[in-house]
Amino acid sequence: MSHDEVTDAGDVLIVGAGLAGLFTALKLAPRPVTVLAAAPIGDGASSAWAQGGIAAAVEEGDTPEAHAADTVVAGAGTVDEAVALSMAREAPARIDDLLRLGVPFDRNLEGHLAVGREAAHSHRRIVHVRGDRAGRAIMEALVAAVRACPSIRVIENYSAYELALRDGRVAGVHARDTQTGASILVRARATVLASGGAGQLYAVTTNPPQARGQGVAIAARAGAIIADPEFVQFHPTAIAGTRDPAPLVTEALRGEGAILIDAAGRRFMPAVHADAELAPRDVVARAIFREIAAGRTVYLDTRSAIGARLPEAFPTVYENCIGSGIDPVRDPIPVAPAAHYHMGGIKVDATGRTSLEGLWACGEVSCTGAHGANRLASNSLLEAIVYGARIAADIDGRALPSVDGSLSAPVLLADLPSPALLVTQLRQLMSAHVGVIRHRDGLIRALDELTRIERAAGARSLLVNMTTTARLIAASALAREESRGGHFRSDFPEPREIWRHRTFTTLAEAEATSAAIDDATAKTGSCA
Repeated sequence: MSHDEVTDAGDVLIVGAGLAGLFTALKLAPRPVTVLAAAPIGDGASSAWAQGGIAAAVEEGDTPEAHAADTVVAGAGTVDEAVALSMAREAPARIDDLLRLGVPFDRNLEGHLAVGREAAHSHRRIVHVRGDRAGRAIMEALVAAVRACPSIRVIENYSAYELALRDGRVAGVHARDTQTGASILVRARATVLASGGAGQLYAVTTNPPQARGQGVAIAARAGAIIADPEFVQFHPTAIAGTRDPAPLVTEALRGEGAILIDAAGRRFMPAVHADAELAPRDVVARAIFREIAAGRTVYLDTRSAIGARLPEAFPTVYENCIGSGIDPVRDPIPVAPAAHYHMGGIKVDATGRTSLEGLWACGEVSCTGAHGANRLASNSLLEAIVYGARIAADIDGRALPSVDGSLSAPVLLADLPSPALLVTQLRQLMSAHVGVIRHRDGLIRALDELTRIERAAGARSLLVNMTTTARLIAASALAREESRGGHFRSDFPEPREIWRHRTFTTLAEAEATSAAIDDATAKTGSCA
């Protein structure tokens, strides 16, 4: 495609080819849909790497109300309770959708769906595939269905870097060929962002390289309201080492009895929380972080609880361990926290609509209010399919305007990519100061350094999308003077009632915070 080419998406453009994007596309069939994928579909999506599964109250004795109650507790006081309950109630129907699409969920001897237990769930309710292969199996089924659907066109290896507007309404995206750097304009009557998370803003993450927070950034730069950006979930147990992304060690192992130990074999979680290894993720992540900060290596020991069953029961974990030079049947697995899931994102309503006309969002790029300050395990894939179905129904029930005429030109330049050295500096900065444990001085330094990195890259560089989302996270983390869920401030280590609410912000507000810091730095000569 040439630099100036314009292509029409048909009725609907979906940016992103993970679970949220592909499920939305299938729900919209037979309406003409174009899916824009930054990598070949099936690759580059966090969904494919999800090891746990999907949370759903499908076991006898469990209820959506109990599922919602667990979600609210895990979310540490900022979950939208109506959203959590409605999502839990829709879960069985969405699982049925995936079964019809051919997802081979595990079943028990009676033929019912087999469900596992994960941290902070009061029941066994995780629907999975071969122990830890749910994400891969779901994506394989959806990719096959999308390939076979005549109403869905897929444009692979194109990454959206800016929204295209007409009279203030979103009317498509400017996208970049990830191989050649050429830019195209994709016009659409309705645009759905399903572009994934922001884990790659951090030096250690379980997220694929495409998860750089672009979706949040392009919406924020167009004026969208962003919700809860300070809440980033760090998975407690990624394989410690040099691999990027860091391979995940699923929480389901702890659900089966695996324990956390130090090099001396000492189990430390019982002294931290009554639920020990099955405490909420933020509690476990901080406990491991503190052990490592104190100079101790942390291991997940599966030998007694799972032992020789591990290669068959958890093949993904086993393969990742072997690939890292570890035999988890004989030896404990070295682990460390890693940026895993962004609870914050583009604010959406109950139908997935954003604050921008013509734009919907679902999956990790969005913020529905379901996760609060700390996502309950295996609720992310559920949220993706629940909101994918809702968005499809909302679009189908609306008259979509045409997009004739000229659209806004991009501000960023597709052929001015992010300099690798500056990307590395940004990721290290975020991990050091906007990570598992935060402090006012570090957050101020992060905002100051983000401005320096952005200036070094150039105002029209694509790095602006990374610095934009990083700035939103850091500014909101600085404003929230308490600790809650995935957001922990060492200078405000307890939750405060005045902060028992969600955050709603804009890029303009985050930039005003940065500008104030710049002014203070200029006067004092220090960013501390």
